[in-house]
Amino acid sequence: MKRIFGVPWAYPAAALGIVVVLVLVLANGAENKLTSFSPIDQGIGGKTEEESPRRPAARRKPKPGERYVVVDTHANRVYLRTEDRILLDARCSTGSGDTLVDTATGRVWVFNTPRGQFTVDSKMVEPWWRKPDWAFIEEGLPPPPPAKAHERLDPEVMGDYAIGFGDGYFIHGTLYERLLGVNVTHGCVRLGAKDLTELYKQVQIGTSVYVF
Repeated sequence: MKRIFGVPWAYPAAALGIVVVLVLVLANGAENKLTSFSPIDQGIGGKTEEESPRRPAARRKPKPGERYVVVDTHANRVYLRTEDRILLDARCSTGSGDTLVDTATGRVWVFNTPRGQFTVDSKMVEPWWRKPDWAFIEEGLPPPPPAKAHERLDPEVMGDYAIGFGDGYFIHGTLYERLLGVNVTHGCVRLGAKDLTELYKQVQIGTSVYVF
């Protein structure tokens, strides 16, 4: 059975294609961004325990014994591992791939999780979410005016921790653990409370994150 970053992959042809794409991304130094949406617009915040300057991830192979995170957006799994050991195997949810159009303004959002190599650049405790316009439009509601900005704040939906891996994308908790394993997010990676706590304890600023 083929393996990608040490993770079993049941479809050799698909695995080969993913490896080729990742090699090209790493070799060309392409930016890890979505074309039409980044969760940084959400205004995620909280008690920042650790943070590093925003800068592109260093493209390199993990050293022997070094811990790194792998996010499989096809199987919806998060792995914390070393070269020869899996330290955590967790079910997650990643981007839905859905498109949302605001018919009033013509704005378009595409909800994908970005693929490529990243690094952990922030760790937050008790994160909160400042709901962007699309969160209201998705529910068929008008975005609140500036005078009612408090209506955008949600301190519950992100869970207990958030692990940032660049461009406003986070690994964080969820109120909807029953949906773990399904592609339902707006770009971030959701984990169950127990797995999120374990991952938060074991990763550091600078830990490599591979998403495919």
